[in-house]
Amino acid sequence: MSDVTARPAAPLDEVMLAMDVVDTLRHRQDLAVRELDGVTREQQLIDKLRDIYHQQGIEVTDAILKEGVAALAESRFLYEPPKPSLGTRIARLYVSRAKWGRPALSLFVVLAVVLSGYFLVYQPYQAGTAEQARIDLTQGLPAEMDAIYQTIFEETKVQQAVVQAEQLRLRGKAFAAEGNRADAEAAVTHLAALRDRLRQEYTLRVVNRPGVDSGVWTIPRVNTAATNYYVVVEAINADGKTLSLPVLSEEDGTTETVDHWGVRVPQNVYDAVRNDKIDDGIIQVNEVGRKSDGFLDVEYVMPTLGGAITRW
Repeated sequence: MSDVTARPAAPLDEVMLAMDVVDTLRHRQDLAVRELDGVTREQQLIDKLRDIYHQQGIEVTDAILKEGVAALAESRFLYEPPKPSLGTRIARLYVSRAKWGRPALSLFVVLAVVLSGYFLVYQPYQAGTAEQARIDLTQGLPAEMDAIYQTIFEETKVQQAVVQAEQLRLRGKAFAAEGNRADAEAAVTHLAALRDRLRQEYTLRVVNRPGVDSGVWTIPRVNTAATNYYVVVEAINADGKTLSLPVLSEEDGTTETVDHWGVRVPQNVYDAVRNDKIDDGIIQVNEVGRKSDGFLDVEYVMPTLGGAITRW
């Protein structure tokens, strides 16, 4: 059997009294410090403490009073906050979670949605768009150029159209190889316009309706001694509808899409049309030329001088 006998645990009421003694000493800290400066005065402090409790109607034994004084000296029943560390910071953060929890959760949800949208939607969309653009430049647009060129080659009745189409196709493919999408698409547009121009069919007639001149004459700015004569024409298709066509004006070099314009003719042709109209108000010989399928230009049946104007 051991020579050291374990000290029995103090009853709960004695522990509580000892804690109360320590609390009393803390509230009377000036008394505790003064009395505990000298060990010989411990008894005087106990006597004073006994008197304080006696005045409150509480009887406290000397043993409990001594235990309280000793506990104060040993800093028992005194809470000492833990030293700053990572663990204490985490603990305090956890304890205060009611303040920051909801805002942090909301921020987390927003961040998760943004990141999910970026990685799961935006990036795949961008990658898909880039891949589609690459396929268009390397396959789609060149194939479209080849198809339109082949149509022109098969439908044209003039070599000039094939030459123009080949130039447009080669230039467009070069742009596509360089990654120049805008100019590659422009080449496709020009090829399609050339194809559509080949397919057009219409008759070029002198305009003969109220409010529109059938012929005009102008004096060129560069040569005021000369006079240019024009008959005003319009393009009528097989359904009797008037077409709007791009026309290059020889006066200012601009191209306008118009539904009637002036074609420059010799003065004798101009005079013949004018006299035809003066005769009975109707121009019997009103056909200037025809545009047939497979051809680029109008085949004129009246003598013309190759120029045109869109304004007068």
